[in-house]
Amino acid sequence: MEYLVVKWLHVLSSTFLFGTGVGSAYYMLFTSLGREPRAVAQVVAHVVRADWMFTATTMVFQPLSGFYLIHLAGYPWSSAWIVWSIVLYGVAGACWLPVVGLQIRMRRLARQAADAGQALPPQYFRDLKLWAALGVPAFFALVAVFYLMVAKPA
Repeated sequence: MEYLVVKWLHVLSSTFLFGTGVGSAYYMLFTSLGREPRAVAQVVAHVVRADWMFTATTMVFQPLSGFYLIHLAGYPWSSAWIVWSIVLYGVAGACWLPVVGLQIRMRRLARQAADAGQALPPQYFRDLKLWAALGVPAFFALVAVFYLMVAKPA
């Protein structure tokens, strides 16, 4: 029973992690492309909040629950699917950490533009490009981790 509870929490947590990331990316990207400073400021503020509430907590919980599941199931740590899952999860995390800083700066830039009644500054769009460039490998790394987690290929 303990294994099933931990597995359920692990899967639920991964769903929050992936779903929050994809949903936040969609709304932030398309709102940003609309270039309306007030809308952008609001959406980016919500994305930053969601990252702290959902992404940060699940980024910590995922490896803890995953390692515990490996232990409970008795999988060898040297299994290729485990090693690759850890590496790819690290890639996703390495991409996400600078994204957090970018989002916080983008929130500030959008709020300043909205408060001043001005257009979003060029720095916002430079940050948006880097944010998107970091999001692509993180997305595909997590898709691969999902596959490895489910298929557990030999």
